[in-house]
Amino acid sequence: MFKNYLKIAFRSLWKNKTQSLINIVGLSVAFGTCLLLFLAAAFQLSFDSFHKDSGRIYRTYFLSLYPDGSPDPNPTMPFPLVPALKAEYPEVEKATRIIWGGGGVRYGDKVFNKQVRACDADFLEIFTFPLLKGETQTALADLSSIVISENMAKDVFGAGINPVGKSLQVKTGRDWRNFVVSAVISDAPGNSTIEYDAFIRIENVPDYSANKDRWDNQTHEVYVKLAANAQQMATQKRFSGLMQKYMKDVIDYQIRQGRGKNEMGEYYSLMLQPLNEVHFDDISREAIYTIIAIGIFILVIACINFINLTIARALTRAREVGVRKSLGAKRWQLFTQIWGETVLICLVALGLGVLLANVVMPQFNQLFNARLSLMQLLTPMAAGLTVAGFLLVTFVAGGYPSWIISRFNTVQVLKGRITMKRPGMLRNSLIVTQFSIACLLIGCTLVMLQQINYLRERPLGLTQEQVISVPVGGELDGKVALQRLRQRLGSESRVVAVTGTNVNIGYGLDGSSSRSRMGFQYNKKDVTTDWLRVDFDYLKTLNIKLLQGRDFSPEYSQDSVSSVMITEKFARQLGEKTPVGKFLQPDSAGQKYQIVGVVSDFNLYSLREDVSAITLQMSQTYPINYIFVRVQPQNVAGSMDMVKAAWKEIAPQTEFKGSFMDENTDRWYRKEQKLSTILTAAAIITVVLSCMGLFAVALMTIEQRTKEIGIRKVLGASVGGLVALLSKDFLKLVFLAILIATPLAWYAMQKWLQDFAYRIPTPWAVFALAGLVAVLIAFLTVSYHSIRAALMNPVKSLKTE
Repeated sequence: MFKNYLKIAFRSLWKNKTQSLINIVGLSVAFGTCLLLFLAAAFQLSFDSFHKDSGRIYRTYFLSLYPDGSPDPNPTMPFPLVPALKAEYPEVEKATRIIWGGGGVRYGDKVFNKQVRACDADFLEIFTFPLLKGETQTALADLSSIVISENMAKDVFGAGINPVGKSLQVKTGRDWRNFVVSAVISDAPGNSTIEYDAFIRIENVPDYSANKDRWDNQTHEVYVKLAANAQQMATQKRFSGLMQKYMKDVIDYQIRQGRGKNEMGEYYSLMLQPLNEVHFDDISREAIYTIIAIGIFILVIACINFINLTIARALTRAREVGVRKSLGAKRWQLFTQIWGETVLICLVALGLGVLLANVVMPQFNQLFNARLSLMQLLTPMAAGLTVAGFLLVTFVAGGYPSWIISRFNTVQVLKGRITMKRPGMLRNSLIVTQFSIACLLIGCTLVMLQQINYLRERPLGLTQEQVISVPVGGELDGKVALQRLRQRLGSESRVVAVTGTNVNIGYGLDGSSSRSRMGFQYNKKDVTTDWLRVDFDYLKTLNIKLLQGRDFSPEYSQDSVSSVMITEKFARQLGEKTPVGKFLQPDSAGQKYQIVGVVSDFNLYSLREDVSAITLQMSQTYPINYIFVRVQPQNVAGSMDMVKAAWKEIAPQTEFKGSFMDENTDRWYRKEQKLSTILTAAAIITVVLSCMGLFAVALMTIEQRTKEIGIRKVLGASVGGLVALLSKDFLKLVFLAILIATPLAWYAMQKWLQDFAYRIPTPWAVFALAGLVAVLIAFLTVSYHSIRAALMNPVKSLKTE
């Protein structure tokens, strides 16, 4: 019997090649797209889950409120926090500090730029990164020990060589220090928030001794592992005593600023963030759930198409069903036969979908910086979900049409009197659902593209074009590198200005970012500013306007020690209309700085946040981490080659990672760009699949009304009138879909735009455009069949019954 079912199924599919092809193409695209999207979502949701006891690992953060009442979480911690937690809180089983900086590594005459992390010895016992060589308990017991990754061991020492016991040098601050390799740790997996090349003890950080007892200096992150019987909320409440004991000044500062109490009922609290939520600081859960929803939408639309196409074939199969019933076929047998065809189509589509996903996956991984592989489908959970999803799709897509066709009345079919009812609630609902999803995705895509374009084009208060940003790297002294590069490029006519700073603008090729903020009192008033290390010609290089006073100059020796410039916003915060000549004292026992100039506001960070108050200074306390070179607009690509050649002369052993600043600022919005790319692709796929479904319904409806069309044409109906008559019912459904989708898209985009300090206004015109696109596409799809039917010879139309 099974062999007979299979043979009939193949014959039926081959007989209706066009409709079978449409079904297979639609489902294969849906399956392939869903596989990619679901694998990407599963990858993001799996971050850090591989650690043993991951449910007991937390990152600490301070929680206060902004003056407007919104949360102000801060994960940077002071050095003495970990010793205090371990000494005073028995529920804290392990704790480690982590500093994320990179560092130069030297072995013999070779220099490498590696991610050398500084941490406490507990790190290796909190996180499950297996040691390939060495012992966990002793690997970081000594201050001169270094634990290196498997990849770094191959780079530095070569493959097949045991590096344990060998010496190398790491640049800490401005000095090279000797370390002995004590262990080799496995490379971090792709779904790890923590990335590394090596670990050294945190006591090796240059400013550790000066700040190890300071609670007002926050420089690093802290991870803790709670005891098995400890609870997150109870532990957070117990931290209140620690805050009152060590951070009373900070709490008083929060009160003076007029900030309210947070969710703990306190002005400043030490909180615990579960490890599995840390990754979502970089990508929101809402974005991941959006990806999952898009995959489901596409699959639903493909199923709707299958149902509509199958029902469209129902009339052509009516006589086959009638004959089979008259020969004794049971209804369940007919259901099984027709549903079996669905399973066969879905199996072929699944195979093609997997192949399509495999072909597209390299580009997908490159675009979204993912490490997806179809091998992930072989895990028990993924395989089970895939099979369950496949069975659900075949049941939903094939069940309803099979049930409809199998219940045809035998006598009516054989007499040729079987007809389908006029479009019912279910079919209309399916069409409305399809186009609602399509309109929703089109509208959201257009808004995202507008917002991203707005962010890219909005002035930052500086000129980023024709500026090359060069990371200095950990193995060089930034001040020396800047001086040498200035001398080397001084005679080049294409170079306008050269300067240095400790904070890059945008994300460069080194992937690093940093920020230094400082709060203090000025005339008994609390003020907060970003503290930015710059060098001579910073304003000239970035075309930042000087509003009052003067720029830094080599003619004034105090500029490199005690002079600062401030932005307009910080001047307003100080309450000074003419702040030039006034003094700032960030530390009551430290250096005083005289304001020598006021510059226009500029965005040092992305436009997700408002422009900040900034203090520019040349103090040697902060290193030069980046060199900016402004070049002439002519032959910009050639200027990059020129800077690269100059860099190779002054630092032959250091990799050149220069990039254009406007490209770096584009990378501020990588998350939004990736999501908009997914939405754009999904919108295109959704529209195409929806049109395929509408194509099927239009075909079915017009076939049922062939005699009516012939009569109307005999009575004088024009081609245009007939096209309008046949199209209006479908267009009504599309208009209803627009009415449903528009408020949903508007609400979703309003929520999304709230994450940006600078955003476009409510874009009603965009939603109108999305609706117009949907109507135009629907009309073109339906009009193909409508025009064909309207042009048909009425004599032929009247002979159809």
